[in-house]
Amino acid sequence: MSDESRVIDLSVEVPGTPEQVWATIATGPGITSWFVPHTVEGRPGGGVTMDFGPGYGVATARVAAWEPPHRLVLEGEDENALAYEWLVEASSGSTCVVRLVTSGFGTGDDWDAQYDALGTGWQLFLENLRLHRQHFPGQAARALIPTQMLPGGPETAFARVCAELGIPADLPAGGAFRTAGSGVPELSGTVDRALRLGRATAYLLVLDGPAPGHGFLAAEGTQDAVAVSLYLYFYGDGAAELPDMVSPFLAERFGAAPSST
Repeated sequence: MSDESRVIDLSVEVPGTPEQVWATIATGPGITSWFVPHTVEGRPGGGVTMDFGPGYGVATARVAAWEPPHRLVLEGEDENALAYEWLVEASSGSTCVVRLVTSGFGTGDDWDAQYDALGTGWQLFLENLRLHRQHFPGQAARALIPTQMLPGGPETAFARVCAELGIPADLPAGGAFRTAGSGVPELSGTVDRALRLGRATAYLLVLDGPAPGHGFLAAEGTQDAVAVSLYLYFYGDGAAELPDMVSPFLAERFGAAPSST
């Protein structure tokens, strides 16, 4: 039985009209460009697939409400399924407020952990949605989404991965970076924001190499289990041909093969 009093209610302001933003949060290519690869049947009762990569697998959902360009509700189809309500409202200027309400949580330790993890994770992805709308509106991305589990708490894990990438762990917003070292993926760009969220430490990134793009480097979790993610979203004619440069790096430096698309 779900606890109706427990929801995650988050929002972000992004550039665009409601129709433009709707295409970003309610279509497969749109969602793939800031979250994980999706397919969406855009109609009430339509099917949805979400590919979280090897180790995490493919989840399915159905479209419970389809009210373009303002309201979309997706309901998961597994035993402990959650509901995700997306709301899009025009704001001042040429922007919209995107609100995400996640519900359906039960009670108990496992549900508590999922609630905490999703509360943090959705903050990162909504910021990534903002980057997509600010820098690459209307374009479709090639998504690379590798994750590696590490011990030591988010601050420690984040500093460790930054050291291996050859970049500082204390870059400010606007700070330029370029990875360095043998076997290190060649990435360059600027830090849009540096986040400290309690359960997560992260850089939001705007990339200029090896192709234009955006993404984030994040360490999320507790002392016992931290998920380090270097999620990259590339655009342009050559984006589809770019190799997965991050998964081999994570596997070599941190042990077991990471999850990736």
